[in-house]
Amino acid sequence: MSSGDDGPADHLLSCKRFLLALVARVSPDAASNQWGIKLTKRTLCLGVALAALASPAFAQTADEAESSDEIVVSGRYTIPDKIDTATGLGLTVRETPQSVSIVTAQRILDQNLISVADVIENGVGVTVNEVDDVRNSFYARGFEIRNTQIDGVPAAWTLAGANGETNMDVSIYERVEIVRGATGLLSGAGDPSASVNLVRKHADATEWGGYVSGSYGSWDTMRASADIGGALTSDGRIRVRGVARYEQGESYIDLYDNKKFVLYGVVDADVTDTTLVRGGISYQQGRPDGALWGALPTFYSDGTTTNLERSQSTAAPWTHWNTSNRNIFATVRQALGPDWSVTLNFNSLKNAQQSELLYLYGEVNKATGTIAFSNPYKADGESLQTSFDGQIKGEVSLFGRKHEVVVGALRSVLNRSTDNYVAPLPWASDVPLVGLPGATFPEPVWGTTPVRNEEERIEQTGYYGAVRLNLADPLKIIAGGRLASWKQKGFAWSGPSDYGDSDVFIPYVGALYDITPNHRLYASYTKIFQPQNSRDRNLNLLDPLDGKAYEIGLKSAFFNEALQTSVALFRIEQDNVAQADIIVTPPAGGIPQQTYVAAQGVTSQGFEVEITGQPLPGWNINFGYSQFKAEDRDDIPANTDQPRRLIKLFTTYNVDRFTIGGGVNYRSKAYTLGTNPVLSTPANPVPYVFQQDGYALVNLMARFAVTEAFQLQANLENALDKTYYSQVGFFSQYRYGTPRNFTVSANYRF
Repeated sequence: MSSGDDGPADHLLSCKRFLLALVARVSPDAASNQWGIKLTKRTLCLGVALAALASPAFAQTADEAESSDEIVVSGRYTIPDKIDTATGLGLTVRETPQSVSIVTAQRILDQNLISVADVIENGVGVTVNEVDDVRNSFYARGFEIRNTQIDGVPAAWTLAGANGETNMDVSIYERVEIVRGATGLLSGAGDPSASVNLVRKHADATEWGGYVSGSYGSWDTMRASADIGGALTSDGRIRVRGVARYEQGESYIDLYDNKKFVLYGVVDADVTDTTLVRGGISYQQGRPDGALWGALPTFYSDGTTTNLERSQSTAAPWTHWNTSNRNIFATVRQALGPDWSVTLNFNSLKNAQQSELLYLYGEVNKATGTIAFSNPYKADGESLQTSFDGQIKGEVSLFGRKHEVVVGALRSVLNRSTDNYVAPLPWASDVPLVGLPGATFPEPVWGTTPVRNEEERIEQTGYYGAVRLNLADPLKIIAGGRLASWKQKGFAWSGPSDYGDSDVFIPYVGALYDITPNHRLYASYTKIFQPQNSRDRNLNLLDPLDGKAYEIGLKSAFFNEALQTSVALFRIEQDNVAQADIIVTPPAGGIPQQTYVAAQGVTSQGFEVEITGQPLPGWNINFGYSQFKAEDRDDIPANTDQPRRLIKLFTTYNVDRFTIGGGVNYRSKAYTLGTNPVLSTPANPVPYVFQQDGYALVNLMARFAVTEAFQLQANLENALDKTYYSQVGFFSQYRYGTPRNFTVSANYRF
């Protein structure tokens, strides 16, 4: 080997030096530094191991992979597709200067993921807090995820998915993209947590085919699904696809019973060789009876904690929480020569709920098993969002190189309202509960005149542009910005909800540098702007979130892109972050409300590692480790209800006709600070920590191919039957996570 070539040992040494330099940058004295991250020996060893993979002695380059045995590309946990979620430029995962995780169709199948919440729960670096039987909140890097897109178009959801958005079925989606970090360039107002993009199934196939499947599982849960599509014309220019699913079943919680119906249809038409027209509609309907509103009470009337059974329900037999989600969409994409295209999108989202619910709160009498207070609730709510957006993207030649450009605009109007049918006072107290299959509470005689409790109009306008400058073969710079306006008017529950801002500029800068053909360094920066509807103890709205987000990292690919890895460091600086304060009863009465204080100078910083793809033919793996700390300017921990460390692992291996797999989801300790309402007095509050210790959930699967077309599969979730809380401290309540459960299914493809 000539002196000008680096051998495997030299390459490994250079990678080690790079990591050590990165450690010095991150933690020069292992105690105090700009990023505030401590890299333990174990973490450093993991980094060196990844560096070892970078060595030619351990890894294949793309050229080497082409000369080796072909790796099967179907059924992967990675995708070659370009995505628009972060920048709109149509970049691959490795070309995007942010942390990106893709939950592919194969993972959805292998892990038997049914709802959006299921997918998020298994995504790298993200968590789910279950509020009750319908509502879920999503988090990443310590902050709530409120940015959602469908095929790259921002979609507005109700708070915590009260209209069933977070429980939407994923059978109509090809994959789910999770871009962690701030994504205000495309979404406008946004958090520094993540953005979730649901990518619909499209009518791509010219040959007719699809699948039908059926399953049975714990609590008599039955499911039937179908996905069929193909060309309507002999030349394949007009194609259709339809998806349907029906589900019914019970739950580990008493009284609960649910029926769900899903229908989706889409038409893709190549009107000309350069013009694509797409249109479709999706409709989902959920009918949960015995639905919980809220969770379980924490305290007995003597000040001790309740520790109720996992099956305990606070609902009544007559309660239900019906939801529906309808989406009508249309797209026109026109090629403008070989290098440019224009895309126009229309979206109409209608999410609605009709509910009769029972909220029980206060302390439980240990002797009688009764709970102190009740609030029966009947409501009809609707959220209708109409949006138009357009985008022009293409390439320009400058200084002998081609550079990508995108410009776009969005106009969105959301109208939402909720009508309440008030049950006559007084509402029952000392309601029998503990040890019963739900509350002993007869259905009230509801009022017949609706009382409008919520009526809001939200208008959002955004103009954005970005360019990827190809400065050199290994160096790319992405620069862009968005001019965002957000205005909300109306009222909600406790008072006016008039807030917003106009012409806020959100810059975005990213850089990528190829240190080798399969290893890419990146860095990115953007600002944060997010109006919020959290209120202080005087029930006044908090000021909008404001801040900055930074990220640096290394993305690598092995075995001809079959295996991809990423290591990322991030730092988020934010003001006006809502932190739980006290519970206040509105002056006009009604349910007590959680109030918040606006924490200033909240900094979240941490790192993430992800490995996904096929290390060997037939072996799929997705592994992620994430860690962060979040504190305000006074070094007080912020958002403590979010675990600081997460491990997500799932892997499958195929041998002949058999596929076996399994994984572990680990969450570290999380807690909410509060007070013991029984032992406290106004002058002497007694603190109480609502805490869930760290825990791990084990999931298993197996699949057998009876024939090439017909497969049988079994999934076992929470295989060790771990008892844990899926939410603690919200309104001084807690909720148990799902116990051990199974699903067996049969799938026929044609």
